[in-house]
Amino acid sequence: MAAPDISALSLTSAHTESSQPEVMLQAADTALTLPPHRSHDPNNNLKRSDPFQFGSRYLLPDDNPYEFNAWDHVEPSAEDIARFESQLVAQRAAPVSDFDRNRFNGDPAKWWNKFYANNTSNFFKDRKWLQQEFPVLKDVSRKGAGKKVLLEVGAGAGNTCFPILKENENEHLMVYACDFSPKAIDLIRGSAAYDPNHLQAEVWDIASPDPPPGLEEGTVDVVVMVFVFSALQPTQWGHAVRNIWKLLKPGGEVCFRDYGRGDLAQVRMKKGRWMEENFYIRGDGTRVYFFDQDELRNIWSGEALERHSLTRVENVGQAKEDIEHTTISKATDGTDAEDRCSEAGERISSTGHQITPLFTIESLGVDRRLLINRQKQLKMYRCWMQGRFRKLDTHHEVP
Repeated sequence: MAAPDISALSLTSAHTESSQPEVMLQAADTALTLPPHRSHDPNNNLKRSDPFQFGSRYLLPDDNPYEFNAWDHVEPSAEDIARFESQLVAQRAAPVSDFDRNRFNGDPAKWWNKFYANNTSNFFKDRKWLQQEFPVLKDVSRKGAGKKVLLEVGAGAGNTCFPILKENENEHLMVYACDFSPKAIDLIRGSAAYDPNHLQAEVWDIASPDPPPGLEEGTVDVVVMVFVFSALQPTQWGHAVRNIWKLLKPGGEVCFRDYGRGDLAQVRMKKGRWMEENFYIRGDGTRVYFFDQDELRNIWSGEALERHSLTRVENVGQAKEDIEHTTISKATDGTDAEDRCSEAGERISSTGHQITPLFTIESLGVDRRLLINRQKQLKMYRCWMQGRFRKLDTHHEVP
């Protein structure tokens, strides 16, 4: 299998998440235009109480990188990239055994149950930054927003749903928090903050053939997926995307954040952890995949690789006819979403199959951070992928 192109990649921790992501996500071809800020500036003290101003400390050529504990939007050096490449070679040479591969893939919920039994609700910090990063969450929870349904997939111990409900002013908001770990759902239901009037926690596997308990197709306004897609086996991505597409209302939105390709956790993976390109088993038995932008764009637009089993329409002529008779809503940027759909529908895969578009990519960025251990003079690169995907308002049925 060919090695991935990592020339524009940054280096993340395996289980740890960023509780303070950047507001500004820098695309690969976007130059920084804002001036640097420093945390000791009283006008921009990043240690002050909420709301924080994230993503504003840039490392310039004349800066001393060891002056602060973290810098935003820093690309890895050539030396770091070379180190990553050498690590990948070593990882591929010592893959996971067939026995362990079957053991960990056979019952992934078992390992997440063990994880939450050991770590409970104190492992991850509450994601207080969600509404700042995804404004739609503020829209559905504002007073007078009306009946809204929010689905969180991979709810864990409630570090997303509880902060959302704490800020909620919409008396008609209902949050469905789902996870395929029964232990995680028990933690949510056992919390003092659990309010069945606004929150329903259920065991559900995003790649299963059945919808979550209590939900029907086309009833969800927003889906939140934070560090959950990476836990799936790549062959499950197609089922997961189709399930989310079916649950969302036309024009519904996915709020997405996950691990980026080439992050520190991937570099540090030991022998016997590599299962396939960018897909690993952690030491605790849970799985993790590391994404890049193009890969995620292809997955959520429907233009994914054939091996990931996303929807393809075999009859090109029929697909074009379906697209021509599709009703599409206006895109948020003022362009016709119908035009986007038609353009996506005209793309043909290398195998000659027409690919059904599922979502428009409203935004998809790379969130980078350089962490510094000033005492040991160590640099640690982190990288996350963050995006918003909108369901195409279409009558074309996804099988």
